[in-house]
Parts: sequence; C-alpha cells; structure tokens
Amino acid sequence: MKVTTLASTCDKNDCPTIYETDRGTILVQGETPSDHGLTIPAHESLVEIPLDLIRKAFGDRLGA
Repeated sequence: MKVTTLASTCDKNDCPTIYETDRGTILVQGETPSDHGLTIPAHESLVEIPLDLIRKAFGDRLGA
C-alpha cells in the first residue's frame, strides 16, 4: 500500500495525521478515546482527531 500524508499537526510521527492511500482510502492517526460510551465491534476502533486537521486535509473538497 502506498501512503501519502495529506495533513498533520506537527513534524513528528506521534501527532494526529490524515493519510491518503493508493487504494482510494484514508488512514487516520490520532488518540484512541476511551470515554465515548459506544459499543464498537472488536475488529473496529475509534480514532479522535482535531476538526481543524480535517479542514486542513480536505478544505474546499468538503465545502469547508
């Protein structure tokens, strides 16, 4: 899989980041929240990222 960084909040590898893949998908790196109160299947997870990062990554493509 080829991965390209779309947006990040810093220059390190431990910050929220949005990646685009050559599979036509998006990968999201961020904090794993534990206080969400949702039931998530074992094969899935939640990742929390700042809304500003979404805007930085997608901007006009989302009508932001």
